[in-house]
Amino acid sequence: MASLNKGLRKVEIRLRWDPSPLGRPPHDLDVVAATYTADEPYGKPSYVVHFGSRSPDGTITLSRDSRTGQGFGSDEVMVLELERLAARYARVVVGVVIQQRNGERTFQDIANPRVVIAEGHTELAADDFARVADSTAATVAEFTRDASGEWELHEALRGFDGDPESFAAVMGSRS
Repeated sequence: MASLNKGLRKVEIRLRWDPSPLGRPPHDLDVVAATYTADEPYGKPSYVVHFGSRSPDGTITLSRDSRTGQGFGSDEVMVLELERLAARYARVVVGVVIQQRNGERTFQDIANPRVVIAEGHTELAADDFARVADSTAATVAEFTRDASGEWELHEALRGFDGDPESFAAVMGSRS
């Protein structure tokens, strides 16, 4: 018998922050998603989606990318079409990383950062990064397939230190 649980289908990760003070270098935060196969759910990511890229099958896309935090509403938006992901993918980890081009910055250096995870008009989770204020990057969500193949959200706020490249390599690790 098929499951009555529809699970998550199409999810948006919405990131916003205030611009840096006048005369200071801009703050640039990026949403990053890494996919993992059922064979290696905590191994090396099958692929990573970030600014300037998308998933090979078009199921994960960055539809808005800001380098300054200027503008109204969300500064970055990533769309995950989970229902379209191939069955071999069992896990997707989403994180936020601060670009470090103009000196090291942590979340406490960024004015009013906020991430919202939503499906349609329903807010599933939100965070302001206060619990990881001393970090340069953080995971914000983990999506996994349940036994029936439906996608579930697990809030996964976990801080990391390092540059964007090293974060992408370790963001889906067990610890």
